[in-house]
Amino acid sequence: MSSAPTSANTANSVSYDYDLQDANGATCTAHAWAKVPAPLSAEAKAEIKARIKALLKERNAVLVAHYYVDGDLQDLAQETGGCVSDSLEMARFGRDHSAQTLIVAGVKFMGESSKILSPGKRVLMPDLDATCSLDLGCPAEDFVKFCDAHPDRKVVVYANTSAAVKARADWMVTSSCALSIVKHLKDQGEKILWAPDRHLGRYIQKETGADMLMWNGACIVHDEFKGLELDLLKKDHPKALVLVHPESPESVVAQADVVGSTSQLLKAVVESDAPEFIVATDNGILHRMRQMAPHKVLIEAPTAGNSATCKSCAHCPWMAMNGLQGVLDCLEKGTGEITVDEAIRVKAHGCIDRMLDFVAKNPAAITKPAQGFVPNIGAA
Repeated sequence: MSSAPTSANTANSVSYDYDLQDANGATCTAHAWAKVPAPLSAEAKAEIKARIKALLKERNAVLVAHYYVDGDLQDLAQETGGCVSDSLEMARFGRDHSAQTLIVAGVKFMGESSKILSPGKRVLMPDLDATCSLDLGCPAEDFVKFCDAHPDRKVVVYANTSAAVKARADWMVTSSCALSIVKHLKDQGEKILWAPDRHLGRYIQKETGADMLMWNGACIVHDEFKGLELDLLKKDHPKALVLVHPESPESVVAQADVVGSTSQLLKAVVESDAPEFIVATDNGILHRMRQMAPHKVLIEAPTAGNSATCKSCAHCPWMAMNGLQGVLDCLEKGTGEITVDEAIRVKAHGCIDRMLDFVAKNPAAITKPAQGFVPNIGAA
């Protein structure tokens, strides 16, 4: 399917349709449904960064960025006293920071999580259309019906869901504490209703033996990793450790040396003595990995076969919608404000608090930042 500029603001962005995998297995999610910001010259980039830095101070604002967004945004967050981390740590950092305006570079559920934890603060995002396939694939209305049909199960949802879905849940979990929390519930004799990522759910079910009823969702990025191609790549790099995010298919997870959250994979690169790593998660994290372990060799895991035009193209199309100009627009124009209905916010806050309380009482249930890590590296 050919791409065509359909956005109202065609000077700054181009809209793309998502090409599903073809008969040869070739696919690329790099531009799926996304409005990709126009490239900036070095001069324009420097000018916009300087204006953002000044406005962050002037507006009592802080920039928080996810590991998967553009490296320029990650660096800018670090340079200005913000943070680069996973989605939950982004929200916690914003909650605990003195700034009254949070600029969240990520996808919409991350902005909602920040608003849930910081209701008195203004939360702005570079592009409100930046969403998540897991969020999109779990509409609140359908999810509530699913839950109501199985009232005997504890509802456990992944962080990658809307505020409305979290409001229906008993627990929210991240990929780093999900195993411990589901095991805890199993030990209490509970049966689980899990949503939305089926790969993460299957991995947790296999590890814990819990009775889990799965919602059928998947991340369009991690779902594209190929077990057969990974096996071939490992033969070419026999010294490489394979790092896999558990949102990946079973055939990929089965070949991993480390299965873990973004922070756990980053921790593995920094602390392991291995010289090479094959990384099966969004390639946006490679920017931070290279900064923290500059002498390590990082290889992207394959998302397609040899005939594909893009052998390894694991990058979230919605994360790619975040750009410097969008951050500047937030600060200059107040665009991209996140709002959450108060009744929904209160209910959603409950399932997040339950997770945070569990982790506080069971510190071994979650990965701790290692020595040498940036502050607030997070654990989700």
